Amino acid sequence: MTTTIGKIFDLTVQKYPQKEAIYDARKNLRMTYSEWNEEVNKLANALLNEGVKKGDLVSTYLFNTEELATTFFACAKIGAVFNPINFRLMAEEVAYILTDAKPKVVIFEKALESAITTIEARFPETAFWFIDEGTPDYAANYHEKTQAAPNTSIRADVKETDVYAIMYTSGTTGRPKGVMHLHRDMAEQSLIVINATKLNPHDVGLVTAPMFHCAELHCAYLPRVHVGAKNVILHQFQPQRVLELVESEKITKLFAAPTMWNMLLQEELENYKIDSLQLGLYGAAPMAPALVRACQEKLGIGLVQAYGMTEMGPAIAFLSEEDQLVKAGAAGQACLNHEIRVVRPREDGPSDPDEIMPAGENGEIIVQGPCMMTGYYNREEATETALYKGWYHSGDIGYLDEDGYLWVKDRVDDMIISGGENIYPREVEDVLYEHKGVLDVAIIGQPDERWGEMVTAFVVKKDPAVTEAELEAICKNSDKLANYKRPRKYIFVDSLPRNASGKIQKFVLRKQLEDVFSEGQPR
Repeated sequence: MTTTIGKIFDLTVQKYPQKEAIYDARKNLRMTYSEWNEEVNKLANALLNEGVKKGDLVSTYLFNTEELATTFFACAKIGAVFNPINFRLMAEEVAYILTDAKPKVVIFEKALESAITTIEARFPETAFWFIDEGTPDYAANYHEKTQAAPNTSIRADVKETDVYAIMYTSGTTGRPKGVMHLHRDMAEQSLIVINATKLNPHDVGLVTAPMFHCAELHCAYLPRVHVGAKNVILHQFQPQRVLELVESEKITKLFAAPTMWNMLLQEELENYKIDSLQLGLYGAAPMAPALVRACQEKLGIGLVQAYGMTEMGPAIAFLSEEDQLVKAGAAGQACLNHEIRVVRPREDGPSDPDEIMPAGENGEIIVQGPCMMTGYYNREEATETALYKGWYHSGDIGYLDEDGYLWVKDRVDDMIISGGENIYPREVEDVLYEHKGVLDVAIIGQPDERWGEMVTAFVVKKDPAVTEAELEAICKNSDKLANYKRPRKYIFVDSLPRNASGKIQKFVLRKQLEDVFSEGQPR
């Protein structure tokens, strides 16, 4: 029988009460599992005092903090639904999620205050809790709430089949959809990661990737707590600070996107004593063989790749340490208890799970496993399509080779992955269309050695006087577009290629970029 996330935490506390559990580097705060349990219980009781009941949502709009880590388990203990919001989202993007999710409480911090201040009046039934000093008038102070609450344990009727979290991910239209996961989904995912990364109680993990992402949350943070390891929390990724903490805290394992690993390699590594670091987990994009070799040689570590998606918890495949160079570029083999198929894509509906493609031939990647979402929140039709015939239809295109390794080649849609973040062209295009001098626009991902893909805008001018600076300004000043989604390159053209139905042929634009690169012109 699978356990709940709250029970996982309680069992670890019972087993390792005096072991150091967490270190928040920003606040220089250290807690043993016993001390942390008291803080988790205080927050859980404070949420109950606020009127939060089983099934109610509690949202966090935070960078990596002890408060986010504590909220994760406090919600699990009382059966509240955890809803971590991407801290890179702008005010209107956050407002959309709050409107859809209707959380009882939103916990936020000083660095993100301006966005909440812009929208909070629209949500009179939501309580806003502030974790820093200088609490705004419309909010309550998180720490005053928790310190006024008892640290006694909670006896709530939480079952493994209850929804534990709703994590928002963009859909094909760019509008976020809330992915619902059950307690047992993530308990299973945690065990799978523990096995794949050989986690043990002596490990010290560094939380440097965003905790709102299921990759960090479910493939690093939770598994460490599950085995009784220690989590060191870094507010934001900073290469030098990461290396300092690896040295001072004797970090053994960490998760980071390939871009982040590349940034670490650019530092003067000889100035840091980092021999404690044993294993790096990476995801969001394959790692080039040269980068794998550099990590192995300069950092002296092994690497494991995780491939997946929020709907699956996220990991569905791992590329092991031994396969990093032999199968460089592959996503890996299916996780324990997971089955991956590559099937014939259909234009008139979901792919049929029984129309399996031969080894080496491209098709849509679908998957079954114990960590699959229960569905999209308030999106019955989208759920039926995504989980057609009991398989999650990823929308990714790839193939399985003769050895059973998965290779991801492209996407059914035009999603861009830049620095590990998913970006949908439609939302960027909509912002650029707000400029009166823009007649037509198409956003595509241009291959980039550092970020994986670079957001590139093809623009047809209505007004010949329109400049790149003007378009950059409208994106920077928009409340509808996070900073990482902004185009990094603008290409002005006379027209965009369209098919007979009027749809932009983005493959033609990609070919144009490839031709430019092949001629040796700079990016």
